[in-house]
Amino acid sequence: MNEMQNTIGQALSSQSLTGGYGKESIVQNISFALQPGEWLSILGANGSGKSTLLRLLSRILSPQGGTVLLDGKSIHAQSAQTVAQTLALLPQQQTIPAGLTVRQLVSLGRAPHQPWWRWELNASDRFQVALALESTGLVTYGDRRVEQLSGGERQRAFLALALAQTPQVLLLDEPTTYLDLRYQLELLELLKNLNHDRGIAIITVLHDVNLAARFSDRLALLKQGNLCHLGAPTDVLTPENLAAIFGMNAAIVQTPVGIQICPLSPISSPT
Repeated sequence: MNEMQNTIGQALSSQSLTGGYGKESIVQNISFALQPGEWLSILGANGSGKSTLLRLLSRILSPQGGTVLLDGKSIHAQSAQTVAQTLALLPQQQTIPAGLTVRQLVSLGRAPHQPWWRWELNASDRFQVALALESTGLVTYGDRRVEQLSGGERQRAFLALALAQTPQVLLLDEPTTYLDLRYQLELLELLKNLNHDRGIAIITVLHDVNLAARFSDRLALLKQGNLCHLGAPTDVLTPENLAAIFGMNAAIVQTPVGIQICPLSPISSPT
């Protein structure tokens, strides 16, 4: 599946991307393009390569084949600092620094925009930190230590850190993991506002198909490291595709928030 002929104006794209760990290929020959201001969610069963694909797209892993283009330029030909000025990653597991306040944590997001010899934030840096705290509803939490936050508050704090980088592209790996339903919706509504208001292009790896269908412009369905379907939720979430990708029978239901799936039964594996 290759929909890229011209990379001009694309926020992020991959061309025949193959990669994994050591000599083992987890994802194979994946090509797609993310447009500015678009939200794409990657879905698939456990072990389908979702997180590996995100690590390749974010420059954490080097590809075994193909390339990743950030704003039309190879991401692996750019320095880590240059990439971090345009792309931010919110990983599934974050290291919580002991004793660091929320404001200090968010201030770290300005590091890619600072020369190595400057340690203090300038007026522009302080403005971006304040804006990130305001955008995530954490203004009154600035002096609170990160380890004292609840799960939902902590996730917003790390999102604020990413936003302080002023990224054009934001990648999130299972951002709703360990959050109850209210905080899942709260976080995804916040991301949707940022997506709409600032035009930030977003890629999320999500486990919940219904949340992905509700918030995303397009869905990418992976199976065994291959990109099988890519398109609008109404186009790719069909009973046939859900059976092939997730091994389940499901009904498609129209709701006030768009289509949602109703799982019916697992499909027995052939013996």
